Amino acid sequence: MYSPTPKIGLDTNESGYKKSMKIGSVQLENNIVLAPLAGISNLPFRLMAKSYGCGLVCSEMISAVGLVRNSGKTLGMLDSAPQEKPLSVQLFGADPAVMAEAALIIESRGADIVDINFGCAVKKIIKTGSGVALMREPQRAEKLITAVRKAVKIPLTIKMRSGWDTSGQQARELARIAQGCGVDAVALHPRSATQRFGGSSDWSLIGAVKKEISLPVIGNGDIATGEDALLMMESTGCDAVMIGRAAIGNPFIFSEVIARLKGELPPRTDLALRRQTMREYLEASVKYIGEAHACYMMRSRLGWFVKGLPHNSSFRESIKQVTSQVEAETLIDAYFEFVEKNAVIGV
Repeated sequence: MYSPTPKIGLDTNESGYKKSMKIGSVQLENNIVLAPLAGISNLPFRLMAKSYGCGLVCSEMISAVGLVRNSGKTLGMLDSAPQEKPLSVQLFGADPAVMAEAALIIESRGADIVDINFGCAVKKIIKTGSGVALMREPQRAEKLITAVRKAVKIPLTIKMRSGWDTSGQQARELARIAQGCGVDAVALHPRSATQRFGGSSDWSLIGAVKKEISLPVIGNGDIATGEDALLMMESTGCDAVMIGRAAIGNPFIFSEVIARLKGELPPRTDLALRRQTMREYLEASVKYIGEAHACYMMRSRLGWFVKGLPHNSSFRESIKQVTSQVEAETLIDAYFEFVEKNAVIGV
């Protein structure tokens, strides 16, 4: 068994805010992490998160089998850009040899960190023995982690749930196994497999895992504001926070969290900033996947950014048939001009 030493290096300011973080050999600007979001965390989305201060971005989960079989679509998910560095790539699978080979491919494509998914509770993933299914078989999980650790030189992390029940015993066991296998950090979303995203996450489990291992622990679950991030760090002692669903349509949350942890007022997210961000996300998506595909995606994704704004339902309806970048930009501009005008006259 590998005998680890603490792998985290933190600088703090007078308020106690951890200004930087190190995972293995990878230095992060801060301890705010973007969660892997299936179907969402592509390159344009990650670049957007990075532009608002996210310290570490992560790809959506990628099939080890798809990489090993040289699937063009799967390999395309490894596309990256210098501006998003450092990049963590999340891998899922159940066969240690296949996972090890896939991790080598990820390393060869320039990723900075490999992350293994132990938390996906989607039925089609569980049926393959991947994701949270591995938490029921600690010996198999250990073989898988060991194989990947031996295959790559870059840092290795895992992301897991509490397990198949809310006791958290499986998470605590897997955390100890991960440490023994030479993993560099552990991310924990303390909901059970059966909870999926329902109910509340049990932050106390994050604190329990942090006390039992010497690795950096990244807390995930129910962080929707800067205040939530501060509360999680203070109540659990975790080394970093991971933000997922709250970043969908709201990349501004990263700058909000950083400001709150520093004891500062968060920067103002006004209409002009939302408008600019939507246009930039649209433009980046068109460049990355082409106009036709990007506009099809934007029919739903642009609606994320207007949640809570006046007359947002009319905007979401207007973009359902958008087919070109110019058309989408026109609809964005028209909506915000309408909202700004009505705000001034009190409508």
